[in-house]
Amino acid sequence: MKKVVSISLGSSERNHKVETEIFGEKVHIERIGTDGNLARALSLLRELDGTVDAFGIGGTDLYIYVGKKRYALRDGKKMVSAVKKTPIVDGSGLKNTLERRVVDYLQKESIVSFEGKKVLMVCAADRFGMAEEMIKHHANLTIGDLMFGLGIPIPLYSLETMDKLARIAAPAVTFLPIKLLYPSGNKKTKKPSRKVAKYYYEAEIIAGDFHYIKRHIPENLKGKIIITNTVTPKDVEMLRDRGVAKLITTTPEFNGRSFGTNVMEALMVAFLEKPQEEITPQDYSRMIDKMGFKPRIVDFTDQNTPNSQGIKSGVEPERRLIHG
Repeated sequence: MKKVVSISLGSSERNHKVETEIFGEKVHIERIGTDGNLARALSLLRELDGTVDAFGIGGTDLYIYVGKKRYALRDGKKMVSAVKKTPIVDGSGLKNTLERRVVDYLQKESIVSFEGKKVLMVCAADRFGMAEEMIKHHANLTIGDLMFGLGIPIPLYSLETMDKLARIAAPAVTFLPIKLLYPSGNKKTKKPSRKVAKYYYEAEIIAGDFHYIKRHIPENLKGKIIITNTVTPKDVEMLRDRGVAKLITTTPEFNGRSFGTNVMEALMVAFLEKPQEEITPQDYSRMIDKMGFKPRIVDFTDQNTPNSQGIKSGVEPERRLIHG
């Protein structure tokens, strides 16, 4: 049996584990949150090092990408340095392949048209590939990195502008504790600021990390499309109650839950069985095809969809769930 474990700085309330079968082999997948406690995360990584096939790290990134530049985050580096034997990934390799493909898939399959649509991308540095692909399909992006990451209520409207700002600010920002940049732990939801909420209302599509989306989420999201990563059944019901038309997660569903990209990347690393430093974007792309990953799509407007599990889970029959 293969074992993949994600150690996250996020909330322990979102802990989840499943056993599934992939390519005829049983796989144990688990996410363990530490409520923002970096020392606890480091302890778990050291304790499990060498006993699992691959680690994912959540609630932080090892790197953020802007254009062709990458910037290492302090807490992410600490988590990676705690591991000596087991491959460890933060999901960034998969974000730059899987999420580009998801946007292209949604456009080509006429599930979502991005052309001319107003898109609020809550944090493009965290999902630069998704942002670039949406622009390729002629979406009009409002980029929320300053608003959602640094609390500065100033939107950006081009990746070029973000790149220029990143070159100035990133060297200082990367030394900040992740708790100042990312809504990890239990305190994720704030009362929406009017200065931020208006960008939710103006957008037709809201995209990016769900913790950033949720942190300032307003009560009324009638008719909006959400494109994000990991959500729980409780999150799905909250979005339904607020009037969201369609929810799309870039990772498939396992037992009613979409795991984060760090978990999916760790899963692929476990099956690639090659030195981590030799894994290429082409390897990830081939593994996506081989595993049959498709986005999870929940259409709340479809009266024939009786519950929050959606109309397409993205889980192929060969990867049937054993138990959770």
